[in-house]
Amino acid sequence: MCRLFGLHAGTDVVTATFWLLDAPDNLAAQSRRNPDGTGLGVFDAQGRPQVRKQPIAAWQDTDFATEAHDLTGTTFIAHVRYATAGSHDVVNTHPFLQDDRIFAHNGVLEGLDALDERLSAVGTADLVLGQTDSERVFALITASIRASGGDVGAGLVDAMRWLAANVPIYAVNVLLSTATDMWALRYPEAHELYVSDRRETPPDSTFSLRTERIRADSDHLRSRPSVVFASEPMDDDPRWRLLAPGELVHVDAGLQIKCDVVLPDPPRHQLRREDLSAAAQAAQHTQSA
Repeated sequence: MCRLFGLHAGTDVVTATFWLLDAPDNLAAQSRRNPDGTGLGVFDAQGRPQVRKQPIAAWQDTDFATEAHDLTGTTFIAHVRYATAGSHDVVNTHPFLQDDRIFAHNGVLEGLDALDERLSAVGTADLVLGQTDSERVFALITASIRASGGDVGAGLVDAMRWLAANVPIYAVNVLLSTATDMWALRYPEAHELYVSDRRETPPDSTFSLRTERIRADSDHLRSRPSVVFASEPMDDDPRWRLLAPGELVHVDAGLQIKCDVVLPDPPRHQLRREDLSAAAQAAQHTQSA
């Protein structure tokens, strides 16, 4: 499955270093284990969004994923893609940027024709530049935020409720960020998403988080508060908590955390793993892969 990472440092402008494929020999494994794209999004000290991303097909050059990326800002999103739809092009690589918001997605949904019709009806079909379900989901969220007068949380929930009622869903885990706020949603329960509340940092704390797919280090965050989201726990810190299915977590500029189960019921058309295409099933490999 795709890997997600989100970091909110509040109003502090911090520098964090990311590696999106920690072990170079991972790409020598079976092709289904190889990432199809990696990307980073950040809001810098002036609140401007910046996105760096690179498609990585199996057996191709991995410099972008394995080299260190030093980014400075307040909120960060990292993504490692395992493609279920769309070619290995930068246009299909996460994170995506719309209306000065950065978005990344983990999961699979179907019914793209119905979703395309909905996007045409709400006026954001032109935001979809690639072929992924993820970018379409983001365009629907963007339309709902616009219709909600810029209320990001309300727009996100409205869009997700429409998806839950109208298209087949296996998983739609979401990270959405502005320069001041971050939202994370786990839905329904097929894929895990964790939050780590690091607002209280012990004097001897470190900020060095890693899995085989994403690694993040920051000297600044050894002593400053932050909130982190990830597809899997990235260290042995006991503060990692698994989001409940349907739970939306909002972290504001002051690092105040609000949690609410906004989608208590499963999708109307719940997909099982065996319902997925062979390519989609292969992309849902376990965390240790």
